[in-house]
Amino acid sequence: MYANPYGQFLSGGIWNGIKNSFRHGSALTRLIYINVGVFFFLKLVEVFLVLAGYQRVEPLLLVFTGVPALPEELLYTPWTALTYMFTHFGFLHLLFNMLWLYWFGGIFLNYFSGKKLTGLYILGGLCGAVLYMAAYSLLPAFEEERYFSRAIGASASVMAIVFAVCTYLPNHKIYVFLIGEVRLINLALFTVVIDLLSIPSNNAGGHIAHLGGALFGYCFTLAIRRNVDIAGGIIGFFDKLGKKLFPKKKNMRVKYKNTSNMTDREYNEYKKQKSDRINEILDKISKSGYESLTREEKELLFKSGRN
Repeated sequence: MYANPYGQFLSGGIWNGIKNSFRHGSALTRLIYINVGVFFFLKLVEVFLVLAGYQRVEPLLLVFTGVPALPEELLYTPWTALTYMFTHFGFLHLLFNMLWLYWFGGIFLNYFSGKKLTGLYILGGLCGAVLYMAAYSLLPAFEEERYFSRAIGASASVMAIVFAVCTYLPNHKIYVFLIGEVRLINLALFTVVIDLLSIPSNNAGGHIAHLGGALFGYCFTLAIRRNVDIAGGIIGFFDKLGKKLFPKKKNMRVKYKNTSNMTDREYNEYKKQKSDRINEILDKISKSGYESLTREEKELLFKSGRN
């Protein structure tokens, strides 16, 4: 399973620890932090709206965060295709999604890069949204609901990661409480059956979105086996686009602090931070290769090797 030394991040206080772990942590850490952060932000907004006199707050928030069932409504709130996969109104909904994300995201990072994890999460969520909108727009069973239904939650994104792992490691076994060892392929099939059988329930749209995410996770692994990186390629494209639109200043140099005026405590803290940074760069090389390093990281690694 994935493990991260969070203790080093919390040495400067909880808030600084959170900022440092988000900045220097893995893609999995960032995805969990974003989901939790959005949850608490929406809860604060809900408190202010209730105090302002609004009676039905969640339907109001849902309009601006949930993906609509009708594609034409998406034209008015296009950002919801992305925000819906980070939005939870209920604590248990958030908790179970984050537990699945943590468990299977950790396994995923043992074999793939963080860039692939982020891409799989986003594209799996988009695939879930597409299937959700297609089903509600075309199937007669949803003729009445399609005009006011919206979907939220990370479930489709998480299911994409779950199915990518289960397809890539079908015979890998995990221990399930009260059941014992279960092969991942059997777990994947079980979740699909549950979602299919749950479509007649009150949360039909959610279960349909799950299936869309699962389908993309399955296709992701099939593509990987053919040396085609769908998720990483998409994230890489937007990463390059962002660098072109917002280029960094040229001739960047790694600046080192003047250690001669430091106290023993400040010097030890400086050395520890520098050592931790080098370890993070080495971990990044082991996961994604040397070419994944930024120019600043390569220069820092080169300077540390000479000292």
